[in-house]
Amino acid sequence: MGRMAATQSDLPVLVTGASRGLGTALALELARTGRHVVAVARTVGGLEELDDRIKAAGGTATLAPLDITDAGAMQHLCLSIHQRWGGVSLWVHAAIHAAPLTPAPMIDDKDWHKSLSINVEATRRLIAYVAPLLGQRADAAAVFFDDPDAQGKFFGAYGATKAAQMTLARCWQAESARIGPAVHVLTPAPMATATRARFFPGEDRTALAAPQDEAARLAGLILAA
Repeated sequence: MGRMAATQSDLPVLVTGASRGLGTALALELARTGRHVVAVARTVGGLEELDDRIKAAGGTATLAPLDITDAGAMQHLCLSIHQRWGGVSLWVHAAIHAAPLTPAPMIDDKDWHKSLSINVEATRRLIAYVAPLLGQRADAAAVFFDDPDAQGKFFGAYGATKAAQMTLARCWQAESARIGPAVHVLTPAPMATATRARFFPGEDRTALAAPQDEAARLAGLILAA
């Protein structure tokens, strides 16, 4: 007898970039809603800490300590998800490389290529790999995050590749608008993360949102859509 089709509530959510910042906060917030989280990141310690927090909140997770730029590893992960669950109900893409700020004429080749690899190439491949897991369903969704602050002086490497990532997301959004999955591009409020501290040293962090509070707000938007 063939496997019965899973309902949306049975399918896990996939969070790429889950070991820190907004990715961690959203993985925890989604787990609190009863959804099983497949958490992807390179940092094993960060994933293990997330797993502890998810378990303490009564949730469940599958940890995938993988590099999203490794095409073979991502293909294997997506195949494994398909074989185990048949798909995912939601993909949250929070993985990003925030290259050091530097004047445009002085952008380091290594930083530039790493930004392209993570922010653009990996996103392009992941869209191709995850789209079949989401299927053409109006109740399945992919979520990306814009960063309006990623422009202006010294943001060349990060800003250019973030803009390319957003273009990919918005093209997919337009292409799938009538057939699914839903593709959301959200803009988080400025948050008190380590990345922002590097970009804006000396900023009054008391005026910034806590990542977990912002994750709760964004999760509400995602799940209500």
